[in-house]
Amino acid sequence: MKFVISREALLRPLQLVAGVVEKRQTLPVLSNVLLEIEGQQLSLTGTDLEVELVGRVTLDEVGQEGSITVPAKKLMDICRSLPDGAQIEIEQDEARVNVRSGRSRFTLSTLPATEFPNVDAIADEQSFSLPQASLRHIIDRSSFAMAQQDVRYYLNGMLMEVTADSLRAVATDGHRLATCVTEVSGLAETRQIILPRKGVLEMAKLLTDPEASVSLSLSANHLRAQTEEFTFTSKLVDGKFPDYSRVIPKGGSNVVLADRTDLRQVFNRTAILSNEKYRGVRLVLGTDTLQVFANNPEQEEAEETTAVEYQGDALEIGFNVSYLQDVLGVISTEQVKFTLSDANSSALIEEPDSSDAMYVVMPMRL
Repeated sequence: MKFVISREALLRPLQLVAGVVEKRQTLPVLSNVLLEIEGQQLSLTGTDLEVELVGRVTLDEVGQEGSITVPAKKLMDICRSLPDGAQIEIEQDEARVNVRSGRSRFTLSTLPATEFPNVDAIADEQSFSLPQASLRHIIDRSSFAMAQQDVRYYLNGMLMEVTADSLRAVATDGHRLATCVTEVSGLAETRQIILPRKGVLEMAKLLTDPEASVSLSLSANHLRAQTEEFTFTSKLVDGKFPDYSRVIPKGGSNVVLADRTDLRQVFNRTAILSNEKYRGVRLVLGTDTLQVFANNPEQEEAEETTAVEYQGDALEIGFNVSYLQDVLGVISTEQVKFTLSDANSSALIEEPDSSDAMYVVMPMRL
């Protein structure tokens, strides 16, 4: 195997593929990236047996076709360290691979391509396309609420719900919930799948071209996303996701409209003196005013008062301030709308003029 490629052309797919590769592996070949040349195309593949990513690059100069696996992180570090605009020559020499660029020369160990595991071919049960920007939007708006290392393993990921005309993403860690929906067309059946946390985060990195589309294929055990440059495959989480529609509060009568930037700054300041473990803040609502209080075990206190649009009952309610900050960090409108029922009920947070995304935050007893 032998080819020449520019540093920039190799680095982008290599960085993404290397992101899938696990650092500590039981199988040595899983620390490697598979390089394959067929015709004028170089394919780079990385996998951790749960998630697989194949990146494709068209080569200007091919010396010899072939396939081999090399250490992913070392090859990436070498490429990163080379100057911008460098040309890289990669050549297989029996059980080694030589990497040359200018006056630099590196020799890497290899493992045979035959040892590299392939994700099973998936039988498409359902396929559809949508703009990359739409898929990226619903992931970005909801992925922050995914659980991390929860014993309820199905929460360590994201629910993707396909209906006749929409694709909805839902994430929850049991204390808060985020959901966002986008329109798609040409779907026949309603279906729910759970994509693991790592799969969600790695797939989002690929969706960088707002003008292009992405094709999604669903099977019983896998999701596959395909763009011109990449093919991404992830195993699905086998489990039952909670019924998110029962969690979303309905009929709240106390509606607060506030400037998102001002409110975010208020929460950022009061959070400084909140309890480092529980992160609780107390919200006190009166006519057109919101007071936010925080204190900690050292008896330090913070108090903020800000103007809001509110004509409901006087209300006092506690929240984890980090959850409120996360929601205000992904909402993009100038104003934000809170709908509250009472001190013991969850808050519904939305953009005032859009119902695409909804955020639910459970209250805290302070």
